[in-house]
Amino acid sequence: MSANPRPRRSVLYLPANRDSAIARARTLASDCVILDLEDAVQPDAKPAARAAAVAAAQAGGWGRRELLLRVNGMTTAHAMADFGAATGAGFDAIVVPKVESVAEAQAAVAAAAGLPVWAMIETPRGVLAAADIAAVSGIAALVAGMADLAKDLRARPDAARTPLLYALSAIVLAARAAGALVFDGVFTAIGDEDGFAAEARQALMLGFDGKTLIHPSQVDPCNRVFSPSAAEIAEAEALIAAYDAGLASGAGVTTYKGRMVEIIHVVEARRVLAMAGVIG
Repeated sequence: MSANPRPRRSVLYLPANRDSAIARARTLASDCVILDLEDAVQPDAKPAARAAAVAAAQAGGWGRRELLLRVNGMTTAHAMADFGAATGAGFDAIVVPKVESVAEAQAAVAAAAGLPVWAMIETPRGVLAAADIAAVSGIAALVAGMADLAKDLRARPDAARTPLLYALSAIVLAARAAGALVFDGVFTAIGDEDGFAAEARQALMLGFDGKTLIHPSQVDPCNRVFSPSAAEIAEAEALIAAYDAGLASGAGVTTYKGRMVEIIHVVEARRVLAMAGVIG
């Protein structure tokens, strides 16, 4: 999945048993939608939520959005039924919470029966094992879960998430080393628009592909942050033009705005333009 240039900027969680939320999600500009069977669903409602998620997937109408199912944790009584229901229902991937080891990642991949797995890293053990988890064949993405991690660490995050920065960067590093996608955790203060934008910009700075969301109002701001700006597009085009001109002239070293340009810079510039082209 990581080789595909399609945008995955906004990843919206929805309770699988909320018909109205699912209907609205089909009208939103989110790149991905996760129908949630875990935290958003009470234990006695999980079988009905599972059936509702399958019905929503089979009904279609999701357009260009990728549709995922978050199953219950591998050690729960609901997990295998969740995985079984997802098979052949039309989901693009399965999100698995609290993956802490290679063995759990391998078990999730086996249970997913060919569907890509997005492994949630949301415990201290998960962070320390993130590189090995990401390297498991079939793990397509890592998803940061900072609320549970902060609780386990007994941390008191500030607006800059200072106590969590090591973990956030470790998750990005693990994903990039394995060629996987990587997504930031949710921002829970729904009414704090400035706070959300600041955290999304931080996630972009750290290297995340996108951010998981808990409310439709977060979709458009998230897409704006993770989309190349007009200035970034112009910069990428100018850098590539300078590099090509240098090659054509036989110059040993190409510079742009006083900085040396190497092929790694050109590759990144082309990635920016490819993403901008897909977003349109």
